[in-house]
Amino acid sequence: MTPAPASTYSAITLQVNGDKHTLSVDHRTTLLDALRERLDLTGTKKGCDQGQCGACTVLLDGRRAVSCLQLAVAAEGREVTTIEGMAEGEQLHPVQQAFLDLDGYQCGYCTPGQICSAVAVIEEHAAGWPSAVTDDVRPEAGPPPLTAEEIRERMSGNLCRCGAYVQIVEAVARAAAVRTEASA
Repeated sequence: MTPAPASTYSAITLQVNGDKHTLSVDHRTTLLDALRERLDLTGTKKGCDQGQCGACTVLLDGRRAVSCLQLAVAAEGREVTTIEGMAEGEQLHPVQQAFLDLDGYQCGYCTPGQICSAVAVIEEHAAGWPSAVTDDVRPEAGPPPLTAEEIRERMSGNLCRCGAYVQIVEAVARAAAVRTEASA
């Protein structure tokens, strides 16, 4: 007698934007599809579906992740933050406000991923993490200046078809300055 096939579904609990959601998902379901199709959080966009464009970027435990390559079952027990979870009530996150003030978007399709990535970039920089263009990577050197070159390198995983890169760099720099002022 042939054994019964193992189930390809699991019940998982996702912690998304501070709320717990229990779902039954196929093991092959990406976090992106679970967010958009099962939780109706459509701010996270499906771009290339290959992890190359960054439109689906979310934060997993505060770090950037392209949700199209992350399986939903692997996100269980981790804090997922989407664009919908960035604002504090009616108060926009400083990165969102900077994007709005400086026109860091055009069509808006890539904007949610850009903003999630920028939030992580600012935290990575503040923690002293070097990038590929950082001149002095010694820990005692501290965080490098957050120049336009640093921002461009750190945001390079997020593409914008409209070409709003100049405004995006300016928005990230402004939001980083707001964070620095708030920390002082």
